[in-house]
Amino acid sequence: MNDTEITLIGAARLPTKFGEFTAHAFRGVTSGTEHLALTMGEVKGEGVLTRLHSECLTGDVFGSCRCDCGEQLALALERIAEEGQGILLYLRGHEGRGIGLGHKIRAYGLQDGGLDTVDANLALGQAIDARSYAFAADLLRQWGVQSIRLMSNNPRKRQQLEEAGIVVQEQVRHIVPSNAENEKYLATKRVRLGHLLD
Repeated sequence: MNDTEITLIGAARLPTKFGEFTAHAFRGVTSGTEHLALTMGEVKGEGVLTRLHSECLTGDVFGSCRCDCGEQLALALERIAEEGQGILLYLRGHEGRGIGLGHKIRAYGLQDGGLDTVDANLALGQAIDARSYAFAADLLRQWGVQSIRLMSNNPRKRQQLEEAGIVVQEQVRHIVPSNAENEKYLATKRVRLGHLLD
């Protein structure tokens, strides 16, 4: 279920290989899903460097070469650390563009049979993209963020945030090198989903 409101559970220091962040745990009011925000420096006001990162167990944890998620996560933390200020929202319940881990693995099987990522979701009777960013906008508002520089290639993220009242000063292209396993996946994101990729 997609939340529109989110509440803070707690916060603690989180040292990482990129630098020291503060980890903030949040819970969606409707779904009960817990999300994480990593912040560095002052994260209110104008032009805050921001990444909305959808949970991807296979890419973020296991280093899957089928997508670019793990590399995008690392790049976002690196960019925030370089700037000394920013926020990464780690959005749980977004696995497989919101269809869930089981359906995502089934979709992988269909992709191995020749379908692209869009047609694989549709063949399973799932949405092409079921994610909502309304609760992310709510979190940014709670923090006092007035405008952001959004690290994302996905125009849908920008559109949903703007519809929810968040000013996106700039959409910062967030491109990582491709590999033999994810070239078709990235081409599909560019051609069929309008992502800002070369």
